[in-house]
Amino acid sequence: MLDVAVIEDPAAAEVSLDPVRARLLAELAEPGSATMLAAKVGLPRQKVNYHLRALERHGLVELVEERRKGNVTERVMRATAASFVISPVALSAVAPDPARAPDRLSARWLLAVAAQLVRDVGALISGADKARRKVATFTIDGEVRFASAADRAAFAEELAAAVAALVSRYHDESAEGGRAHRLVIAVHPSVPRDQAAGVATPVTATETDTETETGPGAEPPADPEES
Repeated sequence: MLDVAVIEDPAAAEVSLDPVRARLLAELAEPGSATMLAAKVGLPRQKVNYHLRALERHGLVELVEERRKGNVTERVMRATAASFVISPVALSAVAPDPARAPDRLSARWLLAVAAQLVRDVGALISGADKARRKVATFTIDGEVRFASAADRAAFAEELAAAVAALVSRYHDESAEGGRAHRLVIAVHPSVPRDQAAGVATPVTATETDTETETGPGAEPPADPEES
């Protein structure tokens, strides 16, 4: 089972967003049969099988084993990943385009950049999985507490200058065999964990300031039921 899988197919995204099927995906972090799941989610086994077939058709669950119990063949299923992320590719017609209105202080532009990050890394992961290779990435995720908005603004300016100097030192446009890497740095107000899973408490306009810097662009790579 993968830690995270990226859903790029619109039909698979639609299937995963159904509340019952999303619940089944969560339950199938551990292998289970339709009979076991029916008891957990409070649905008839036949109804659970219907949903499992839909999830299996789109590669969201997989068969682990079949167990024969008298005249019944019990199919034990498991989710193909512990969690899923829906790529903007699944909504390509309305996917955000960061190039449309770049604005370092816009929270919505930050969201558009983040969506592009999900799209690009999802494509890289899909290509790497097919080639049985790993994707070279580096991530820093931390938190800084500012005493004032002025301190936050000063931090953003210093960060932008430091990143620009570092990029200038290492960027080599003419390097033979070199490969461009995308750089995204973002600063935004933290959201408490108990709110992140639901609806976050609204914050004031001054609290939503963001600072985002991007570097060189990335290069994306390349149902039977129990009887």
